[in-house]
Amino acid sequence: MVKPVSAAPDTAAAPGAERTPAVGWVLAGLSLSMLLSSLGTSIANVALPTLAETFDASFQQVQWIVLAYLLAITTLIVSVGRLGDLTGRRRLLLGGIALFTAASVLCGAAPTLELLIAARAVQGLGAAVMMALTMAFVGETVPKARTGSAMGLLGTMSAIGTALGPSLGGALISGLGWRAIFLVNAPLGVVTLVLAHRHLPVDRPRPRTGRAGFDRTGTLLLALTLAAYALAMTLGRGRFGALNLTLLAAAVLGVGLFLRTEARAASPLIQLGMFRDAALSASLVMSALVSTVMMATLVVGPFYLARTLGLDEAPVGLALSVGPLVAALTGVPAGRVADRFGAPRMTVLGLVGIAAGSLVLAVLPETLGIAGYLAPIVVITVGYAVFQTANNTTVMADVGPDQRGVVSGMLNLSRNLGLITGASVMGAVFAAASATVDISTALPEAVATGMRTTFGVAALLILLAIATAVGGRARARRTASGGDPA
Repeated sequence: MVKPVSAAPDTAAAPGAERTPAVGWVLAGLSLSMLLSSLGTSIANVALPTLAETFDASFQQVQWIVLAYLLAITTLIVSVGRLGDLTGRRRLLLGGIALFTAASVLCGAAPTLELLIAARAVQGLGAAVMMALTMAFVGETVPKARTGSAMGLLGTMSAIGTALGPSLGGALISGLGWRAIFLVNAPLGVVTLVLAHRHLPVDRPRPRTGRAGFDRTGTLLLALTLAAYALAMTLGRGRFGALNLTLLAAAVLGVGLFLRTEARAASPLIQLGMFRDAALSASLVMSALVSTVMMATLVVGPFYLARTLGLDEAPVGLALSVGPLVAALTGVPAGRVADRFGAPRMTVLGLVGIAAGSLVLAVLPETLGIAGYLAPIVVITVGYAVFQTANNTTVMADVGPDQRGVVSGMLNLSRNLGLITGASVMGAVFAAASATVDISTALPEAVATGMRTTFGVAALLILLAIATAVGGRARARRTASGGDPA
């Protein structure tokens, strides 16, 4: 069943002399798409104080500029991936890029906070399409032997967008005002749209009799469930109260209703049988666990650097930029290593690197200073780059063409849920271990204790991810040999 599918793109690619430049231009468009969506996530954070002053609003109000974007991505990314599988990925990706670009202009022109938040939600919808379908196109346009390198390139562009956001946003705000941080996406979006329109493969026509329907009920239930969970983890700014518990209970109920609906749907949004694939299930669990740990570096790092090491704002900013910079530099090499030595093996090696860096941070004496903090952060980030590239390659290299969009969406969703969970849960672990009500005024020793405890928990989570990887591979081997009929 797999062989005819994989042969088709090679035949369609036609002459080998024309194939490489075509793939290069395709990757250029996909890379810009990934850069824009990640830039949209990080660039707005630096503007929150300015926007609070401009619109005479509280922090709780302006934080919805960030939350609206993230919620739109989280709740819709699986659905738009599935929609691309059903209706054609090229036209949907072009529509997503155009929507993101238009929404960016609306953000820059918004006269009120309410309209800005609404435009950010629309921008998040465009970003969800771009993130889900960018990875899906790799399996469709890139030879299987180079899948790891392509995934590494996309990871690099995502890291560059994340790292570039705060510094670019700060420069634009100081020079041109806050509207520029959104308007800068317009010319980049136009270039991305042109590249995608000219070089992405045309959607293949499908017979009407063979078309599956779009699961509207499942889509609505999943979106509401994910929104409830995301809000439960983000509202309250670290305090888990009655509202959070209610939202979490609603999310649990939503999961049950969603599973029941999907089991009965003629054309489900997510085919529940996919989770019997040991490799896919393990990859999704590992992605969520690793993202939870990576968020811990962003939650704990600023407080440790400022309170325990006594650094000012500028050195703290430079120290925090080391991680994204390392990720940007190691993404492409990580992809090549995955292609050379095998993605499953490199997935485990990347996890080992994250675990080692977390353990060092958990036992690190403060006497080593900034170097003692940055060295394990570099190890963690390199491990993350290797893991993320190899894990994505493992999944996307073998997925069927009719499921690439939804599986790509699920991978992105697991990462987003890990980041959301990490911000809440790891932040709570850090605060509890620091034994203080207000972490911003905690004693240096208390913050150091909080950091050690947090990364001790992080190391345990990665050990769980390693066990998941090993168990998933063992189960996949049993299934392949016929020993496990499931």
